[in-house]
Amino acid sequence: MKRYLKKKEEFETAIHEAIRIGFRHFDTEKIYGNEKALGTAIEKSQIPREQFFITSKVWNTDHGYKATKKAFEQTCKKLNVKYLDMYLIHFASPHYLETWKAMEELYMEGRIKVIGVANFEIQHLEKIMKHSKIQPMINQIETHPEFPQNELHDYLKNHHISHEAWGPLGQGNKALLEHPELKIIAHEHQKTVAQVILRRHLQRDIIIIPKSLNPKRIKENSEIFDFVLTHEEMWKISQLNTCRRYSVKPTGYMINPFYNRLMKIFMK
Repeated sequence: MKRYLKKKEEFETAIHEAIRIGFRHFDTEKIYGNEKALGTAIEKSQIPREQFFITSKVWNTDHGYKATKKAFEQTCKKLNVKYLDMYLIHFASPHYLETWKAMEELYMEGRIKVIGVANFEIQHLEKIMKHSKIQPMINQIETHPEFPQNELHDYLKNHHISHEAWGPLGQGNKALLEHPELKIIAHEHQKTVAQVILRRHLQRDIIIIPKSLNPKRIKENSEIFDFVLTHEEMWKISQLNTCRRYSVKPTGYMINPFYNRLMKIFMK
């Protein structure tokens, strides 16, 4: 219980600091267990709702037309909002086509401003576009210097689908953040390695959602607009590609079905 309270307090402090610094885009999900806390923090800020960009997602246990509509309403209730700026399918689990149909309707009703997917690969995107009225507007995928998603990035660009990176800093991998080549580039610009990595994402036209509970790092993550990496520096960073994922490859139904059933019980 003490650890839970500590984590809750850390989250509230981080959100307050992020809002104070100027962050307005917040990414959440039912499975994260922080939708209600995020909604409360935004309300306490006394900043108009319209100035925030709030993203949430459909979890694996909520796929299907009716289940998605229900999950969406539950998320809005927890966040205390009437609409979401962006709603994503978290994984290409079974029945995601029915889920997409529900999301298309919510989009047409104005309840969602942007509809998209997360952790979808090319075959998933091809299938959903073949059976949809509206193609995904964004794909949120693991992307960092050791796994730049070059092929998928080009596919998204060619199909006018925005590329959003989760884990843009390699989930804080120490070896990556202390890489000699990155440290040299960071020193040249009087920036941190993390700032250099985030800046490279921006120069690749990738949307970034770095995660941190540390107020100092949250502030640093916002200070990446006052320098530009050279073509040579961009190339040097591209050579760090090892095709290494830090997560499980998203080839469909990622988690144990038994765990999914338990989640349906405990996440209501």
